[in-house]
Amino acid sequence: MYESQIGVRELTGKNDGKSVEAYLKYVGLGKGYAWCAAFTCWTLNQASIKNPKSAWSPDMFPSANVIYSKTDKENITPEQGDVFGIYFPDKKRIAHVGFIHKWGKSEVITVEGNTNQAGSREGDGVYRKRRITGQIYKVSRFIR
Repeated sequence: MYESQIGVRELTGKNDGKSVEAYLKYVGLGKGYAWCAAFTCWTLNQASIKNPKSAWSPDMFPSANVIYSKTDKENITPEQGDVFGIYFPDKKRIAHVGFIHKWGKSEVITVEGNTNQAGSREGDGVYRKRRITGQIYKVSRFIR
């Protein structure tokens, strides 16, 4: 389902537009808010998968769902459809999330909202990205 959203773009670059506002509405917010987690929750909901229904990125990592943590030695290998989080030291928290499409030893293919070609956490749309595996801080599994 997440792949069908690749190419969605904000209308004016201010966290707005028909699809972006639908993601935000699902989590109880209006236009103008950061929406990577809202996109992730909305997408899970479209597949009838229970999710935190939140726009707060840290909410995507309840301990019962975490299968991978950069700081752990024993992890489950992430799979397609799992949710990744990137930690931002300046925020002191996970501040960007999206979907794992393909996990590799050195790189990960993702699909994520509110990013851009450069991989920003405040972008303009839904993109397929190639990230370094070391960027991924945590991964949650919602699909059982």
